Amino acid sequence: MSLTEAISKAMNDQLILIAFPFFIAMLVIEFVMDRKRSLGLYEKKDMWTSLSMVPLTLLVDFMPKALALLAMIYLHDANWLGLRDVIGRQWWAWGLLLFADDLTYYVMHRMNHEVRILWAGHVPHHSSQYLNYGTALRQGVGERLHKYLFWLWLPIIGFDALMIFIMISINLIYQYWTHTELVRRLPAPLEYIFNTASHHRVHHASQPRYLDRNHAGIFIFWDRLFGTFSEEKDFDPPKYGLTTNIESHHPAYVATHEYAAIWRDVKRAPKLSDKLKYIFWAPGWSHDGPDLRSKFVRQSAQDPV
Repeated sequence: MSLTEAISKAMNDQLILIAFPFFIAMLVIEFVMDRKRSLGLYEKKDMWTSLSMVPLTLLVDFMPKALALLAMIYLHDANWLGLRDVIGRQWWAWGLLLFADDLTYYVMHRMNHEVRILWAGHVPHHSSQYLNYGTALRQGVGERLHKYLFWLWLPIIGFDALMIFIMISINLIYQYWTHTELVRRLPAPLEYIFNTASHHRVHHASQPRYLDRNHAGIFIFWDRLFGTFSEEKDFDPPKYGLTTNIESHHPAYVATHEYAAIWRDVKRAPKLSDKLKYIFWAPGWSHDGPDLRSKFVRQSAQDPV
């Protein structure tokens, strides 16, 4: 497959194309309900910022996606572990891939919050001070540059590229519905197993107890297993956005502001080791100020659980 063919396939994600009208329909329904009930779920400038970032995200995404497709085809054909002919498209292979993909998403998403240069690509998704279906469309732009690297282990263990990209799309489509305040809580067994609107509201919140929690895609048990789970507390409703919110609604600024902040910090750091920490340590670290990484903010906060 040539790069041109890979770009064409990467741009023609049928599942997302099919789902997109439903995304818009859900957004319109939520928006109308918000206006009729005066719920305060939407703010006009914020919504248009979210929607205007969609084409920017798609523009940045297609080349990394095409290169990842080529890499996955190569790694699958290389068959280094001899699993290519074992794992096909059997029902159990799809089931196994569902969990492998979701674990991959959890790791990628968690790293996006714990490595600052990766956070710079992901932070646009958290920059809105509202949680709604418009926010769900405000994806991390720079995140597209590194995202697919996390999935390259899957073709090595036998999954083909098309299967992997189908499952990535299924995971993304599932997550869309969790970006809302209209759905409160599901029955307890579902809340225990699946990522839900309640769990994802926590993820978008800025209070210490909620920072860098609930990274799940489909299954919340990854967060429970690896110690990153936090329950939504009725006495402490989520406050959305960043710990220090940005004021601009310009899509280019929303997409790039953290890269600029990293550059400023790197320039003022006196030592090479400090410069590298500003790039690779978690957001909030400073060589000359308080350590505001989320784990320390939680430790110093009253009742952080």
